[in-house]
This record gives sequence, C-alpha cells and structure tokens, in this order.
Amino acid sequence: MLKPVITATALVALAGASFAYAQHGFGGDRGFGDGGPRVEHRHHPSAGDISAFADARIAGLKAGLQLTADQSKNWPAFEQAVRDLVQLRIQRAQARQAGEQQQQQQQQPVAPFERLSQRADNMAKTSTALKKIADAGTPLYQGLNDDQKNRFMTLARMLRPHHGMGGGHEHGWRDGRRELSHFS
Repeated sequence: MLKPVITATALVALAGASFAYAQHGFGGDRGFGDGGPRVEHRHHPSAGDISAFADARIAGLKAGLQLTADQSKNWPAFEQAVRDLVQLRIQRAQARQAGEQQQQQQQQPVAPFERLSQRADNMAKTSTALKKIADAGTPLYQGLNDDQKNRFMTLARMLRPHHGMGGGHEHGWRDGRRELSHFS
C-alpha cells in the first residue's frame, strides 16, 4: 500500500518540477518575468577588449614561462603568430558589429548559404593562422624544459578567448595532457 503512494507522490513532484521548469525555461520568460520572448544575449567583446585581453594573456604566458636568453629568441615569431590570430578576431568582431547594424537597418535576415560561405571563409583564415602558430610555437616549445612545458600547457589555455567565458570548446587528451589545439 505504501509503495504506490510513494510512487504517485514522486510522479506528482516530478511532473510539478517539469511543469515549473517548462514555464520558466520555455514559456517565453527571459527570467525577468516580463513575458517577452526568450532570447539568448551573449556579450560580444569590442575590438579594444579583444586586444587588451590578448595583450594580458600573452604577457602572462611569457612571464610564467620565465624564458632564458636562448629560449627568448623563439618568442617573437610565436607572439606575432598569436597576435595575427587576435587581429583576425578583431576583424571579425568589427564585421559582426557592422553586419548587425546593417541587418537592423534592412531588417532582413542573412541568407543561410551566405552565412555558411562566410563561416567557411573564416574557418580557412583561422586554419592558416593556427598553422602559423603551430609552426612558430614548435621551436619555442621544444626548447623548454619539463617544468616550462607543464607551465606552458597550463598557461596557454588562457590564450583561448573562450576560457572562463562559458563558451569554450572541449578538446581531446593526448599523452595524458589536454591538447593545445584551439587558440581561437
């Protein structure tokens, strides 16, 4: 007798929780109780934000590595390659802002294949920039001692702009360490 009562109570509680979640999460409420359509707003950093954060991240990586004079000769090429990728991000941020303004004026959505084409172009540019980072970073990384390599793996994660911003990407594991495969 007790078992059916407990089961029914659990089902009612579960149904009530599901209904409450549906009302709050999917019922058109943005969480502000205004009943307006639910729209996800992401903060898009400005070009100045991107540049300032990149400068801080690059400086933090270099300081954390504590490069010797001999190791320092490989730093400029690596830093320039990272800065080139940052410049791509700045250009995309500026293009996105201009596109949003233009779209608001025209009130016409971007055609799906136009958006796909833009994304493909961006991926190709990112691919080229990442290859430059890999080419410039290899001699730098190979010249580091084991302690510096460990610090590099930890500190280089902060070069990824999504780090700590809720939009990061997961990467696979290789040799017991997280791959450093995505700077952008």
